[in-house]
Amino acid sequence: MPTVRQLTTSLSEAIQAIYPAPEADAIAGLVLEHVLCLSPLQRRMQANEPVVETVAQQLAAIQERLLTHEPLQYVLGTAHFAGLELAVSPATLIPRPETEELVALIIREQQNRGGLHILDVGTGSGCIPVALGVALPGSTLTAVDVSSEALAVAHRNAVRYAVPINFQEVDILTAEPQISTALDVLVSNPPYVLEEERAHMRPNVLAYEPATALFVPNHDPLLFYRRIATLGQRLLRPGGSLYFEINEQYAHATIAMLQELNYQHCALMADLFGKDRMTRATWLGA
Repeated sequence: MPTVRQLTTSLSEAIQAIYPAPEADAIAGLVLEHVLCLSPLQRRMQANEPVVETVAQQLAAIQERLLTHEPLQYVLGTAHFAGLELAVSPATLIPRPETEELVALIIREQQNRGGLHILDVGTGSGCIPVALGVALPGSTLTAVDVSSEALAVAHRNAVRYAVPINFQEVDILTAEPQISTALDVLVSNPPYVLEEERAHMRPNVLAYEPATALFVPNHDPLLFYRRIATLGQRLLRPGGSLYFEINEQYAHATIAMLQELNYQHCALMADLFGKDRMTRATWLGA
């Protein structure tokens, strides 16, 4: 029987047809850890342990999917986010590191306040409200998305981490969430990739991730931001906070739009790579 090390090496070499060697090595290691339920340390310590044939067959099926550019997270059905292991599917975006940074920003700024009322628009896998619910216990959380399939995944994640969230199927461009109490926090990572940017994106994103959660018309890059900020004028309490993940190309345009809508203390925050990826603004009232 092949060993853990042999299977890891074999998978890495096979997928180097489409991934550079370091990335292929990392993916292969993650696959073995997932299939064998091992930690990274356990995988290394058990590198010479034999693996039963049924596992080798399972790995062959995973390899075939990876070679079609299907993202690893969809193949495994899970993604790691803010210390959580979340379910994902092709109905949801794969959570990104910059979204983790957005969540970390909200937690830093809101952690000393209790009983927060929080709305997440375009929740996808539910990564933002689930992570906020874990970190800010006692919060009242609402999350909306246009996709019932995405909401089903988000609900699974909320149940796994015992975070009560009111999920609503809402097309934010044409309808409003049902909110009974004014919000302390309104957060969104809406579609912000221009249609013209498709040509520069990797095949695993274009072929598998939901286009409705990614793309915005070239002629109106702030479409979702403007709509959500306008809703925030009615939904946020005076002193409430609006947080966005943004397209760095339109960072200053987003700030200008928020200022035009009478938001105060508008600020840009850079991600770990120095790119303007987040905005925060305060609604002081009409």
